[in-house]
Amino acid sequence: MRILDDGGATAYENPLELRRVLSEPVAFQALTMLRDVVDMGTAASARSLGLRIPAGGKTGTTDEFKDAWFVGFSTSVVAGVWVGFDQPATIGREAYGARIALPIWAEFMRRTTRALPAGQFEPPAGLREVELCRVSYLRPVENCPTYVEYFKQGDEVPSRLCPIHRGNFKQEARKVLNDILSGIGRKLRGIFKW
Repeated sequence: MRILDDGGATAYENPLELRRVLSEPVAFQALTMLRDVVDMGTAASARSLGLRIPAGGKTGTTDEFKDAWFVGFSTSVVAGVWVGFDQPATIGREAYGARIALPIWAEFMRRTTRALPAGQFEPPAGLREVELCRVSYLRPVENCPTYVEYFKQGDEVPSRLCPIHRGNFKQEARKVLNDILSGIGRKLRGIFKW
């Protein structure tokens, strides 16, 4: 492990004793869960802040908003941001890790990965890639929004088809939108008496 200063020189280095504690397939499954935090979870705002690299991480907030943090990674950099006071005190109302620490982390990663480019996370041998419906988490039908999940041998892979997205998804979306707009129209007619 090493820490670089702002000029790129090594400021601290400590040799690590490496020992495997998880199999590669299990570690990759955990990685995909942490990647989902950045892609569509509590840290999804990192994407709107300009973070374009493959990344994962975890937000954190303590009781009474006394600490906010985010720890995240790419294939080339791991970094954590903690926001708080030396003596525990409330940072502010709704001082969540995703609101306070994540923007700092995202900017740091955007700048750092210019010098240390991030690659793709490659699944190890022994995993099966399966496309699932993003809503039902079952096997997709024609109109399902999908994502890829990785299963190791022995994992139970969903076999049922998604019951939610039968029919034409665009027609379903159009119907929901029409229902919403009709409801707004009824409310406006009630307010303005027309």
